[in-house]
Amino acid sequence: MLGWFRALMPRDERFFNLFARHAQVMLAGAEALRALLKGDDVLKRCREITRRENEADEITREILTALRRTFITPLDRGDIKDLITSMDDAIDQMNKTVKVIRLFEFRGFQPAMQEMGELVVRAAKVTLEAVPLLRSIGKEAGRLNALTEEIIRIEGQSDELHDTGRRDLFLSETNAIAFMIGTEVYDHLEEVVDRFEDVANEISAIVIENV
Repeated sequence: MLGWFRALMPRDERFFNLFARHAQVMLAGAEALRALLKGDDVLKRCREITRRENEADEITREILTALRRTFITPLDRGDIKDLITSMDDAIDQMNKTVKVIRLFEFRGFQPAMQEMGELVVRAAKVTLEAVPLLRSIGKEAGRLNALTEEIIRIEGQSDELHDTGRRDLFLSETNAIAFMIGTEVYDHLEEVVDRFEDVANEISAIVIENV
């Protein structure tokens, strides 16, 4: 019944626009993280990621405020809240990663860490492609399913790099403290990609509920 009522009411497009803006900010943060892991002006990139995280928080607050003030929403209220929360968690985790890097002045970025940075960018790009398609779920359901499956594959690749990188670090690092810090960086990078998998799961749930 509510679905029919929502279909007859004018659609509030701002939620889709805000999702897209947030995804663009996430991608900018991911690209800064990738550059950081390549050793490109690490402190500058750390500051950029923190700035992007603050920008994403503002968009999240804007969405949650709009959610409280909008009578008829284009998607279920719970779905909107869960999706933007999962998206915000992804960039929050990027910021947690750089906090560790800044706190311990870590600069020993291994090849596997750099590859994980590439995966973070790939996941962010797929997310940026996916969220605008929510405007036309019925028409774009197939493409949305393909994109969420791609994010899940990226997460699987990240798990493998995480395990390989930690093993290589164990075999090559003779300093126990450096090993512990490097391990923590690997764990945080894996968490970033895990959060993108959460985004994919939220999008999949929305598709299932609306198609």
